[in-house]
Amino acid sequence: MKFVHTGDWHIGKVVNEISMLEDQQYILDRLIEFLESERPDALVIAGDLYDRSVPPARAVELLDKYIEKIILDLKIPILAIAGNHDSGERLGFMSSILRKQGFYIEGELKGKINCVTLNDTYGDVDFYLVPYGDPAVVREVYGDNTIRTHEDAMKKIVDEINSKRDMKRRAVAIAHGYITNMGSNENLSREEAIKESGLEISESERPLSIGGTDIIPGKVFDGFNYVALGHLHGPQKVGSDKIRYSGSLLKYSFSEEHQNKTVTLVSINEKGDVEVELKNLKPLRDMRVINGTLEELIKPEFYNKGNRDDYVFALLNDEGDLHEPMATLRAIYPNIMGLRKDSKKTLGHKNIELNVKERQKSKIDLFKDFYENVTQREIDEVSITLMTEFIEKREEE
Repeated sequence: MKFVHTGDWHIGKVVNEISMLEDQQYILDRLIEFLESERPDALVIAGDLYDRSVPPARAVELLDKYIEKIILDLKIPILAIAGNHDSGERLGFMSSILRKQGFYIEGELKGKINCVTLNDTYGDVDFYLVPYGDPAVVREVYGDNTIRTHEDAMKKIVDEINSKRDMKRRAVAIAHGYITNMGSNENLSREEAIKESGLEISESERPLSIGGTDIIPGKVFDGFNYVALGHLHGPQKVGSDKIRYSGSLLKYSFSEEHQNKTVTLVSINEKGDVEVELKNLKPLRDMRVINGTLEELIKPEFYNKGNRDDYVFALLNDEGDLHEPMATLRAIYPNIMGLRKDSKKTLGHKNIELNVKERQKSKIDLFKDFYENVTQREIDEVSITLMTEFIEKREEE
């Protein structure tokens, strides 16, 4: 059994007021080419098909276009679930009719988790589609008032699946959330749990709850041959290749600058052993941070090192005021998304106390302490000279 694991398409995403639809269309064209060459048994989308619960019309049209290509033209079944960004009710509309065309999508969480069975040379492989659901929803669906956290909720769902499935059959779970390779995370915050587990997170991933109650230990999925996860945008494994995040198709924040975006090609042999290959799909534009003075960033020897059409964020090392730096940079980098001055913090904060010893310091020494404390930089000789002249002039007056 061979299938392609993807997730977090976020169709309709807007980053820094720039629509990503053109980039999404380009990367989906690359995905179509990859599917044509590999001819997998299925394509998995592990949640967040859209970026908003009510997506714009152009986003709906774009997704519909590529779903049609994959199902009707390539004849490749799609197995998809709703993520936390999606409206489960909207995604699940007409799902029973779509199943007959090979589009298996679970929008809303129900008491019974739907299973899609696909066949290969060695028999059946069961895919369990677990759409995203808050603990309150899971508590209501199953009538279990003990469910308080995402871990409680997922345990309940998986227990329900395992109570009805043949544990000897090969099985894949498709889910969406914060899954770690640790044990119970009840006493840890999200940040602590993620840090200890070694998972990579980014700014574009929306927290699912307050505190650490959205963390789910990977051991909940013991017994599955593979777990196809969505939510985290960096491709990564949770402990082993049996539990993986595919990551998003594109970079959606500058915190993802160094992530190598891929799709995951998963093969399961007759014994249920898993083999994983990560395949790169080259985007239309990269997303990266550039760093230097304004003068340095607009020199050909600098900007010719990369694609000028990339989405860039500029960190400027200049001191003092600059005249319309955004306009200057946009003339070179047409898709610049933002800029800020980069404060190179090299000094520790000094505790400046107005005691007798401090009062005995010269005015210029007091100013040096103040300057270094505020700017976190050592004061240069030109500034010392200017301030000395200013102090002397004021004293004369």
